[in-house]
Amino acid sequence: MPTRSVLVTGSSRGLGLEFAVALARAGDQVIATVRNTAKISERLRGSGVRVESLDAADPASIHTLAEKINSGPGLDLLINNAGVIGQDPTVDALSFDEFRRVFDTNVFGPAVMTRALLPALRKGKSRAVWNISSELGSIAESTPGFSYAYSASKSALNMVTARLAKDLAPDGFTVVSFCPGWNKTDMGGAQAPLDPADSIAKLIATGNRLTAADSGRYMRIDGSTIPW
Repeated sequence: MPTRSVLVTGSSRGLGLEFAVALARAGDQVIATVRNTAKISERLRGSGVRVESLDAADPASIHTLAEKINSGPGLDLLINNAGVIGQDPTVDALSFDEFRRVFDTNVFGPAVMTRALLPALRKGKSRAVWNISSELGSIAESTPGFSYAYSASKSALNMVTARLAKDLAPDGFTVVSFCPGWNKTDMGGAQAPLDPADSIAKLIATGNRLTAADSGRYMRIDGSTIPW
């Protein structure tokens, strides 16, 4: 596969770090975003990626980064990976503040980030957007005992994916929602069954096979469809 220009949000740790390292190793030109550029891990620093500052919940931060990227030669793939978990697993824990905090990063961030980077994406070859969702966002397979705000945010992100796929179809975009599975990360915890490096390798392999005909899909890392 020819070298691509790829931007990955939320790359300081977890799945975002795995994305950045794996894609750079494969020969892609990777822009990895982190909230604090003063706290970059040695693994990310040594991967050869370009690191940029981004707070995905801050419109001004998105605008500043987009100005830099849009002035460049183009962007082939945007991976909206940045996300936060909620602390509201029960009805009694529900609050406006928690919903706002989670939706700012998990929904509003990816939506506005994609819109802000459209000039760069339109100059790219692939015109691809991978929104990192979760099977917990499936209404058909709703799971009790997990964060209300997080699950709802991933359902909302799936709607953003579906709308972007339709609205950007005339320009040949491929916009999808991926569930990376339950991985051993700070968010997933040590009890998670999957290894992040393995999951991201499988997700990238699946994503690399997608075409515009797949735009609007909600899928697992093996390409199987998740019910909305």
